[in-house]
Amino acid sequence: MNIDSHAPRAHEHSFLGSAHDENARRTRSVVALTFLMMIGEIVAGYLTGSMALLADGFHMATHAGALGIAALAYRYAKRNAGNRAFSFGTGKVGELAGFASALILALVSLGIGIESAFRFVQPTRVAFGEATLIAAVGLIVNIASALLLAGGHGHHHHGHAHHHDQGHDHDAAHAHGHHGDNNLRSAYVHVLADALTSVLAIAALLAGRYLGWVWLDPLMGIVGSVVIARWAWTLMRDTAAILLDKTDEHVAGEIREILSAHGDADIADLHVWQIGPQARAAIVSVRTRGGVTVETIRARLAAVHEVSHLTVEAA
Repeated sequence: MNIDSHAPRAHEHSFLGSAHDENARRTRSVVALTFLMMIGEIVAGYLTGSMALLADGFHMATHAGALGIAALAYRYAKRNAGNRAFSFGTGKVGELAGFASALILALVSLGIGIESAFRFVQPTRVAFGEATLIAAVGLIVNIASALLLAGGHGHHHHGHAHHHDQGHDHDAAHAHGHHGDNNLRSAYVHVLADALTSVLAIAALLAGRYLGWVWLDPLMGIVGSVVIARWAWTLMRDTAAILLDKTDEHVAGEIREILSAHGDADIADLHVWQIGPQARAAIVSVRTRGGVTVETIRARLAAVHEVSHLTVEAA
């Protein structure tokens, strides 16, 4: 068996996203905004005796915590990018943070749903004017945060390749299209969740104040909890798939197509998985005919720019 093995000299396994530092800065800014809003609501709640403000302040504290996890994940991934203890680098730390944030978001959704259901049974007095004002301020903060994160969330990138001799191809190329940073996505979803609850709250509070529809407040709470739960589930599903090294079928399909086109190599085994926001690793085992070498297979697969770490073995 001919195996394309590791080079004897050390080399980097850093697969952080191309916008890692930029996204980290954006996330830290949003953490600061959210934290300031949280403190303002809690202090205002104590000074005015408003339970609505206190409740929203502590609710925002859970989002500040989740956003803080995202910010710490960026820092940890950066500081340990060259740590050899991590076989494929720290490119998936953001997925772990995203999964944790999704769990927090799910708990927030559950709490909102339960509290809203209780208020259907036992309606409470709502200070409509005061609550509407703070909800509006919260919405402004959320919009500002969303705009900060949107620049990184919608980033597109086109990469280039470079190669190491004697073995592994450490391609710096990245997938065309969305950068796939689920850590930033988790922060973005938390901000959207807060914005959604603010919009629904404003609508319900105005209807309660001017139309007497007190029942609309808990109903909007239930609607918001369902939508947030859906977002949490989607984020949890996507990050869990990456943490469990689910096969990237798009890239795997491209590899199969390239190798089958020449008719002199059959795939015996193939593994393709994500190791960073823009990086995939692949292990390709092939049965060759007609003197085809590992170097030939590697040269053919150089066109698969998503693969940043390639191992080829041939029988």
